[in-house]
Amino acid sequence: MIVRRRRMARRMVGVAATTAVVAGTAGAVSHHQQQKYANQAAAQQAQQAPQEVEAPPAGDDINTQLQQLAQMHNAGVLTDDEFAKAKAKLLGG
Repeated sequence: MIVRRRRMARRMVGVAATTAVVAGTAGAVSHHQQQKYANQAAAQQAQQAPQEVEAPPAGDDINTQLQQLAQMHNAGVLTDDEFAKAKAKLLGG
């Protein structure tokens, strides 16, 4: 009967240890996933943040700079509002 109790006690310790390992692993994976999703959300917000558009460098003539702005606008790099602001800045307005 003593042998039987020892075996049962060992099984209970084994089950408890296994449960602890599984729970610990699940917690670690959950924490990793939360960090991953938080980083993805932060990166998405950074991409969606409005960016200030500067006019091209003053070394080029105005026509070339306007053409560059128009190309960026047509390619979808600049929104209508950003294009208008950059154009006004370039023309001194």
